[in-house]
Amino acid sequence: MEKINEAVKYIQSIYSEIPAVGIVLGSGLGSFANEIKIEKEISYGDIPNFPVSTVKGHSGKMIFGELSGKKVVAMAGRFHYYEGYNTEDIILPIRVLKYLGIKTLLLSNAAGATNKTFTVGDLMIINDHISLLTPNPLIGKNDESIGPRFPDMSEPYKKDLINKAKEIALKNSIDVKEGIYVSVTGPTFETKAEYHMIHVLGADAVGMSTVQEVIAAVHMGLPVLAISVITDLGIGEENIITHEEVLQAANDAEPKLACIFKELVAQL
Repeated sequence: MEKINEAVKYIQSIYSEIPAVGIVLGSGLGSFANEIKIEKEISYGDIPNFPVSTVKGHSGKMIFGELSGKKVVAMAGRFHYYEGYNTEDIILPIRVLKYLGIKTLLLSNAAGATNKTFTVGDLMIINDHISLLTPNPLIGKNDESIGPRFPDMSEPYKKDLINKAKEIALKNSIDVKEGIYVSVTGPTFETKAEYHMIHVLGADAVGMSTVQEVIAAVHMGLPVLAISVITDLGIGEENIITHEEVLQAANDAEPKLACIFKELVAQL
C-alpha cells in the first residue's frame, strides 16, 4: 500500500481529475492514444516506484484525458516478466489505476493464435485464461485492505462487458472472435511443440502479458474486458515470427480495436 499511495499521491498532484476507465495498450497499439483528448501525460520514469518500459512498441507513459465523453487514463506500455521485473512490479500500475478511481479496466495485447480458424489481424475477446505457465502475482503475504487471500476467478472477464463489446462489433461490421488466452513468460516465441501443447490445453491464443494484470484487478474487485489482436499464427508449418511483424500486425488492426473501446467507454 505504501508504494501504491506514493504513486497515487504524485499523480494526483499533477492531474486531479478522477478517471472512470483505465486502458492498457499492448504492443503496437500505442496509436490508440491519438483517440484520446489528452489533458496530461506523465512518464513512468517520473512516477515513484514505477518500473520503466524497455520493449519496442511501448512508449512508457500514462495518458490522462477524455474519450467518448468520459475521463480516462491510458497506459501506453506495460511491464512483462521477461523484462526482469517481479510480479509485484508488473501489477503495481493496475493497483495504482484502481486507487486513482477507475471503475472499469480495458486491456489489449498482441497474441499468437493456436486456434486454426484464426487469421492475422483478427480481434479475439478473451472470455477466460489459463495462468499455470506464469507466476501468480498474489503469491506471498496478502494485504486484506487490497483484496481477499483467495479471490474467486470464475468470471475474470465480465460477461456484461463481453456482450457489450460483441454488440458494438456487430453494429460496426467488425468480425470478432472469442476465446481462451494463455500467458507464458517469454521472451522467446513458442516452439511448434509448445504451440501444440497450448492448443491441446484448450487455448485459442498465447501471449506474454495480461493474465497477471487481470488477476490483480479481480483481486481488487475491478471489472475487466480484454481483447487480443492476433498478430501471428503458431499452428502452421512455418511459424518464424519477428517482433517487428507483431508490431505491424497490431498497428494494422488498431482501428478496429479503437472503435470497440471508444463505443464501449461511451456506454459505461
